[in-house]
Parts: sequence; C-alpha cells; structure tokens
Amino acid sequence: MAVVITGKNLTIEDVYKVAVLGEKVELHPDAIERIKKCRGFIEKRIQAREIMYGVNTGIGEFSEVVLTDEQVKDFQKYLIYNHSAGIGKPAPIEHVRAALLSRINVHALGYSAVRLEITQTFVDMLNKGVTPVVCEKGSVGACGDLSPMSQMALLLMGEGEAFYKGERMPGKVAFEKAGIPVPGLKARDGLGAINGSNLITGIACLEIYEAERLLKQAEIACAMTLEALMANMKPYDVRLHRLRGFNGAVTSAENIKRVIEGSDLLGKVKVKVQDAYSMRSTPQVLGAARDQMRWTREQVEIELNGVADNPVFLADDEIVLTGANFQGSPVSIPLDMFGAAITMVCVISERRLNRLLNPALSIGLPAFLTKGAGMFSGLMLSQYTADMLIVEQRILSMPASIQSIPAAADQEDFVSMGMNTALKTRQILDNAYGVLAIEFIAAAQALDFRNYNFGKGTRAAHKAVREIVEHLDVDRPLYPDHNNMMQAVKDLHVLKAVEKEIGELKTY
Repeated sequence: MAVVITGKNLTIEDVYKVAVLGEKVELHPDAIERIKKCRGFIEKRIQAREIMYGVNTGIGEFSEVVLTDEQVKDFQKYLIYNHSAGIGKPAPIEHVRAALLSRINVHALGYSAVRLEITQTFVDMLNKGVTPVVCEKGSVGACGDLSPMSQMALLLMGEGEAFYKGERMPGKVAFEKAGIPVPGLKARDGLGAINGSNLITGIACLEIYEAERLLKQAEIACAMTLEALMANMKPYDVRLHRLRGFNGAVTSAENIKRVIEGSDLLGKVKVKVQDAYSMRSTPQVLGAARDQMRWTREQVEIELNGVADNPVFLADDEIVLTGANFQGSPVSIPLDMFGAAITMVCVISERRLNRLLNPALSIGLPAFLTKGAGMFSGLMLSQYTADMLIVEQRILSMPASIQSIPAAADQEDFVSMGMNTALKTRQILDNAYGVLAIEFIAAAQALDFRNYNFGKGTRAAHKAVREIVEHLDVDRPLYPDHNNMMQAVKDLHVLKAVEKEIGELKTY
C-alpha cells in the first residue's frame, strides 16, 4: 500500500518504509492542487517582473544582483551546476531516498512554487528505483543540504549519475530505462528542488528508527547480564521510577522486568543488598537516552512536515517571504544529543561487561568467562574491542552544531553543520551494534555457568545468541563471533526472538 504524501502527516516509519523497504509513494490530490496554485501565483509575479530572491536574482552573496530575462532562463541550470560541489563516496541509497521523500513532502505543502512536474519526477524516481549518485560530504546544513540536493537535481535536467537496478549509470540513461521524462528546469525550479535540510532530515529519520530498536536490545542485554551477575532486582521495581517521574526510566524498568519475569532471581536466589551503579541504575541511564530520543523524534517529525524552504510563497496572502527555514539547527542540535545518548548507553553496557569478566566482581564466575584461565584468555580481548569502539563514540559525541564556519563572503555566517552530525551519529550507531554484540556474547557465556532458572525472555535471548555464537570452551579467533553477532544485533535477531516469546517491548 502506497504512502500518500499530504505534506502534513509523514512519519519516521513512513520514511523507513519508503527509503529502506521500497514502499511506493503517491501525491494526495489536495497536495497536487496546492502545488499548482502556488506555481500559478509565482508565474503571475514573474510576468510582472517582480524581484524575487532566487527566481530573478542571484543567491547568497549575489542576492542583490538582479538577472535579465535571458539570464533567468539559464540561472537555474548554473545554480545546480555550481552547487553540485560535494566530495567523497556516494551516500547510501536509503539516505538519498529518504531525502527525496522529505523534499516531496515539503513541496506538497504548497509553498515552494516549483512546477508539479518537478515534484512528480521525484515521486517517479522513488517508485521506479532511480536513485541519484550523491557525494556523502559537502553540506553545511544551511542553506539546507545544497550540495547533495543539487546532485539529485542534476537528474531533473537529464544530467548527473544514478543507481538503477544495481548499476551506476548516467542520469539520463537511468531515466530512459525507467521511463521517466526529463522535466528540465524553469524559473524557481532549481532552488525549489534543493533549498532544505532534507538529507540531514532523511538520515535522522532512519537513525531514530534504528535506535529505538537498539535501546530495546540494550535492555535485553542488560537483563541477561543482571541474571548472570545475580543482581538485586529491587532497583527495577516500576514503582520506584514512577515516584521520580521520568517516563523513559519507567519504560526501561518495565521492559527489563518483563524479560526477567519467571526467573529464580526474583526471590529464590540470594542476592546482595545493593549492587554497583552499572547494575542498578540502568533504567535511569537508558531511560534518559529514551527521553532524549523522544525529543529528537518530535523535532525531526516537525521538520519532516514543515515548510523547510526559502523563499516561501504564500499564494493566499499574495506575498513572498524570505527567511532561513532551510537552517538545519532545529534538527542538528537534538541529533547531536541523540548521538551522545547512544554513546552513554554503550558506556554502561561496557561497565556491565567488565563485571562479567572480572573475577573480583562477577559473583563466582570464572575469570574472563573461561574455565581454563591461564592457558586460555576467554573473552578478555572482547573487552578491548568494546573499549576501542566506545572511545571512538566519545570522540564523535562532540557536538557538530556548535562548529559553524562562515562561508559565502560572510553572507552565510552561521551554519548548522548538521550533515556532520548526521554522519557521525551513523557511525556512533554502527559502533553501538558492536558493543551490544559483545555484551550479548559475554552474558550468554556467563549464563552457561549458572544453574538456576532464568526468565522467559532471558532464555529466549540466550537461545538466539547461541544460534549465532557457540559457547567458548577453548580459545578460538573471536572476530568471526564479534562480526556475526554485530550483524545479528543490527538485524534484530535477539529482539525478534524475545518479543516472539514475551510480546512486544515498549518503545516509549
């Protein structure tokens, strides 16, 4: 079933369906009428030779330069040419598809004044699998993602490059193979196709979608470790967290308790009066990450359904407003904090891992989870790998949103650097899969040395880990285990197994 684009109710889940799963999209009839109405408004003003930014003037530092009628015809083409100035490897196809969808939704609101043919071409590109080749780096997040969006817009002129059916080819050839007409660019079309932080927004949507599921897996890994370390479960009593009032902590405590439900740990096993922070404050830590993620989701979905463009054409009021609705800061700031929150989740995961491996802290487990300590080193080196990943995450957690460097002769003297934020958050997430993979491996290994009954969810998680990684009896190369388990975390292997057994865990 196609995702219907209205401009007003696009969700992060919709972006994932279209960008990753290949769901088709279609413009709502009301959106089509709004696009046509706004274009009619600008056509009259062009004929009246009214001066409008980016339509019959230059842009940036050249915004005061008024173009002649002849120059207006070529301006859109040269605008796209000179802004196609990125560098580096191509952005992932799903990122570019997410950006296209985000831009379509902006147009659907009816304030961008592009021709309907431009928006419909973006729709056809998504539905027929033509994805522009876009350099991953080059955007400063204001005026939007000009560089990558311009590489997308090259295809509107039958130029640039595209991926189509697994091959990289000239954009014109991809359009011909897919049966998409080349619309060309007329006044306003070029700037209207590129002037928003749509790639940042698209990437952010996909990162949030993944991280919401990552947090559930962090809770499952925590539950396994708590069982292995014979933890006191009173800190996970939901009543405790309701008294403080943070929704994220309540949700985390509920999820972890559900995984452990049915365990001998809940009354039949002798436990310490009070455990270390990494064992008893996980709901507060993961809950804080979840609350931060909720705010990031809210901000990104506002951006996803907002008028992220400049100028903005109000046909009903018969006025053109120029401003800075392309500015990426409303997304880059929450996304910066979101990345730092994921790093925090991994830091506490590694501290639990440390308690599993350290015989002075593990409540009777063998050193480094091997019975042959001395001859064998068990999972000692797994901690090294987790530590490396976390240090990289910490470096990447430095905010990019405060790193503005002026450009365009100081006309654009503050920019969001939101693309740096989106890219580094992607790397933080990828590392998080590795850190959690290692905790899963260690927790499963530790549970093998315990002989009491585990919770229903814990048993399902342990079985799922063992489908990927065998018990470590004698030392073997660990990198295949690490990589296989990391991919399994990314594929939600453990989460699916646990939720099949105990039902869906809460997200918020």
